[in-house]
Amino acid sequence: MKEAQARILIIEDDSAIGEMLKTILEFSNYKVAVSDEPLQAKESIKNFKADLVILDVRLSGVDGTEVCAQLKKDDELSHVPILMMSALTGIQTTCKNAGADGFIAKPFEMDELLKTVQQVLASQRSKTS
Repeated sequence: MKEAQARILIIEDDSAIGEMLKTILEFSNYKVAVSDEPLQAKESIKNFKADLVILDVRLSGVDGTEVCAQLKKDDELSHVPILMMSALTGIQTTCKNAGADGFIAKPFEMDELLKTVQQVLASQRSKTS
């Protein structure tokens, strides 16, 4: 039996990065949606039925770590893993403290991105099974 495709929501306000991530992940057989609306994250996750969220730290006018913390406090969505990404150095601890399940430093290697996504999804499956 073929495993169901994981659904990944990318919240990124740089459309070029969002589209690049979408292409990489779709090439690896994930179902992907891109949103540039961090304040609509809750609705986007529910509507897309996301299994994983990739969230940029720096979003226009919004701190991604605050979005992450809000999502992790939401009983309906707290189980959805969040992978944060940033080019800022030393932000990893801040992301972890906000509840992020993983971190990707920009710029990243394609293999590193896919490996991190697989690890977070596998970890989530082992928690729910």
